[in-house]
Amino acid sequence: MKIIDHIRGAKKTLFSFEILPPLKGADIATLWQGIDPLIAFNPAFIDVTYHREDFILRTKNDGAMEKVSTRKRPGTVAICAALQHKYKVDAVPHLICGGFSREDTENALIDLDFLGIDNILALRGDARKGDTHFIPEPDGHKNALDLIHQIRNMNAGIYLDEELTNPRDTHFCIGAAGYPEIHMDAPNAETDMKYLKRKVEAGADFIVTQMFFDNRHYIDFVKRCRENGIQVPIIPGIKPLSTAKQIAVLPNIFHIDIPEDLKKAVAAANDDKSVKQIGTEWAIMQCKELMQIGAPVLHFYTMGKSEQTGAICQAIF
Repeated sequence: MKIIDHIRGAKKTLFSFEILPPLKGADIATLWQGIDPLIAFNPAFIDVTYHREDFILRTKNDGAMEKVSTRKRPGTVAICAALQHKYKVDAVPHLICGGFSREDTENALIDLDFLGIDNILALRGDARKGDTHFIPEPDGHKNALDLIHQIRNMNAGIYLDEELTNPRDTHFCIGAAGYPEIHMDAPNAETDMKYLKRKVEAGADFIVTQMFFDNRHYIDFVKRCRENGIQVPIIPGIKPLSTAKQIAVLPNIFHIDIPEDLKKAVAAANDDKSVKQIGTEWAIMQCKELMQIGAPVLHFYTMGKSEQTGAICQAIF
C-alpha cells in the first residue's frame, strides 16, 4: 500500500520508524529484536536505510597499500522483502544516488517492483568518507531531483532502453527529504525551499523531515512549504536523545539546533540513564504537540534500538 494512501485513509496521526540494516556478518535476528516491540503500535510503514560502499586502505603481503571497496551494512532490498513477509507492514527502502549509475538505479527499481514494494524514499545520500563533497558515479545522478525524475519516468513506462516493447509501468509512491533547518549544502532557506519544490513538482508524493528538537522549526517549515505551493504531506522526523554526547554530535553532523532548555536539562543529568529519560520525556512533549497540530505521521529514527521509541509510543498512542 502506498504511503500517500495510508495517510489519506487515516483518522489520526500514524506511526512509523526507520531502521538500519545489521552490520555485515550479523544475524538478521538482531534486527527483529529491535522491531518486535514496536509492532504492537501498528506502524504504517518501516523505512530501511541504504549504506553505500566506502573505501578502506589495506596492507598487502608485500607491504604495499591497496584501496578496497567495502559496505558495512548491506541487505536493504532483502530486508524490505523480509519485513513485508514477516510483519505484513509496508517497507520503504531508501534509494540513493551515491554508488549507482542510472542503469543500476533502473535495475534496483525493477527488483523492488517485482518484490511488491510500493514506496521509495529518494535521497542523494552522503559523500564518501574523505571526499570534500558528493561525487556522483559515472552516468549516475548528482542529486535527488534527478533520481526522482527517473523513478517517475518508470512509473510512466519510460526506461533507459527506448526500444523496449510495451514496457511495464511501475507504480512507486515517492518520498523526498525535507530540512526544517535547511540542508547543510544549501546557501540559504530560500534556495533550499526552491529545490524542495522542484522535487515535489518532479513527482515526490510526500516529504519526511530531518530530525528536529524544536517544534517551531517544523511548524515554520510546513507554513513556508504551503506558502510556496507545496501541498504534499510533510512527515516530521523524531529522534529522542539518548546520551549526553549527542548534544554536541548531532548538531555537528546534521546541522540542527538543540533548544537551550534541553541542553540545560542534559547538562544537569548525572549519567546517560538520566539523559535517556530526559530525551524520552522531551520527545513525548514534541509528539503530543505535533499530534495536536495535525502531523500526518510521527516518524522515529530508532537507530536499531526500540526501547525509547516504545516508551514514547506507549505514552502517546
